[in-house]
Amino acid sequence: MSQTMTPARDQGPGEPRPEEPVEPGRLLSGAVVLESVRSSLVCSSDDTVDVRSPLTGEVWLSLPQSTPADVREAAARARAAQREWAARPLHERTRVARRLHALILDQAEDIADIIGMETGKARRSAIEEVSDVAMTALYYAKNAKRHLGPHRRKAGFPLLTHTVEQSVPKGLVGMITPWNYPLTIPVSDAIAALLAGNAVVIKPDTQTTLSALWGIELAVEAGLPRDLFLAVTGNPAEIGEALITESDYVAFTGSTATGTLVATECAKRLIGCSAELGGKNPMIVLPDAPLDRAANSIVQSAFSNAGQLCMSIERIYVHRDVFDDFLHRAMETINSLTLGVGLHYEFDVGSLISQEQLERVRAHLDDAVDRGATVHVGGNHRPDIGPYVFEPTLLTGVDESMALCREETFGPVIALYPVDSDAEAVARANDSDYGLNASVWGQVSRATPVAHQIEAGSVNINEGFTATWTSHDAPMGGFKRSGLGRRHGREGITRFTESRTVSTQRLMNIDRPETMSNRDFAKLMIRGLRLLRRLP
Repeated sequence: MSQTMTPARDQGPGEPRPEEPVEPGRLLSGAVVLESVRSSLVCSSDDTVDVRSPLTGEVWLSLPQSTPADVREAAARARAAQREWAARPLHERTRVARRLHALILDQAEDIADIIGMETGKARRSAIEEVSDVAMTALYYAKNAKRHLGPHRRKAGFPLLTHTVEQSVPKGLVGMITPWNYPLTIPVSDAIAALLAGNAVVIKPDTQTTLSALWGIELAVEAGLPRDLFLAVTGNPAEIGEALITESDYVAFTGSTATGTLVATECAKRLIGCSAELGGKNPMIVLPDAPLDRAANSIVQSAFSNAGQLCMSIERIYVHRDVFDDFLHRAMETINSLTLGVGLHYEFDVGSLISQEQLERVRAHLDDAVDRGATVHVGGNHRPDIGPYVFEPTLLTGVDESMALCREETFGPVIALYPVDSDAEAVARANDSDYGLNASVWGQVSRATPVAHQIEAGSVNINEGFTATWTSHDAPMGGFKRSGLGRRHGREGITRFTESRTVSTQRLMNIDRPETMSNRDFAKLMIRGLRLLRRLP
């Protein structure tokens, strides 16, 4: 089922397009899918949790729940496999990533079905996930050697000392991943960890476990040893401590509150962690911006995956000279969008994932409206389309008293704010506890210095988030409370390694010759250090 957007909050729905409402038969059932991918799941308990599909609101899967003992078993199996894997030449490991790239693309439509059933996202967003994993696999297959070395380093005593930096795998990487991108985040991060020589035990979100398991099975089909990449399920409060205890490094993606707890527990064990956390991402529209392009960009930058994206734009600061014009164009763009649920390509925006997420979005919107904000388009829950579908929504008049202004909404809601100068736009964009992503629109000569002042790990000029995200050779991560560490690029793979320095000394020891006094040796050292300034 799908429908076009309504032009205002108090108006009725648009005319539905004629198409089939939902196509669950293509997957048979969650139980059938689980049975086909269960080999990588370590679970001995009979306990299960019911999982509802956001397409229908009905239970489509009873998911087995792992215990702390299961986590320990998975860790032991993974560690045993890791020793042999790390001993393999890097070119053998990258060969697996190349095969995975091909398999993902060959099975793209099947994977998109599972992602759609688990998340309710529009199929175009599901295919974006598939594409991103394929890009990541190929990028690291081609560049792992360049990033992992060994790398020759400059020695303290040229000619006499030869120094090399080696990248040594951490061992066992524990991963805790969220529901919003259930293939991209688990598999893309795991690719880097595995190519670096590690084993991985992952705890995907309960809502979206099947997408992660499917990705693991594809990796095994590509040649990955069975026990090298395993999954556990369950409540993080019950198995999270065991996963951290068993791991040599933890990669977490999720909320800032939970990420802080994970980082604290890792610190107690003196192990490293990375954490990609929340965002309240700003977009700046300068007076010389290409307004049509900027307005059209919000389809991707704000409403991709129904706004359930850490990189998603939620705050838009528009120069007052073009504010009304941009508002009008943005409303036209949003009104042209088609909402729907199903496993086809015929709509632009899909569903929120759960009742809990729907209630969060509605609470932010209701609070803003009650305090005086104006809804210009959208603003309605659409149970006539799907149980958790919410219209893409645009507001003005949002101020500091409203939760929508400061807190991450994680839904299809944006607010426009007028500003009088570039400096004001930068100041307001930076006035946040978060610093994950930002977007600046304008002539490049004017937008570039503005972008250089934004406190965020990714800043896109004349794009929303896709330009930086798809630049896989560049690191991606957050400032401030948006996280620790980086994914993508060199940093995205070396975070899963320890650096080991090996130096070889030639001809003589770095010490005083027996025939020389301490005073003469000190003079020789100082003379030599002065000479170093003349060397290239």
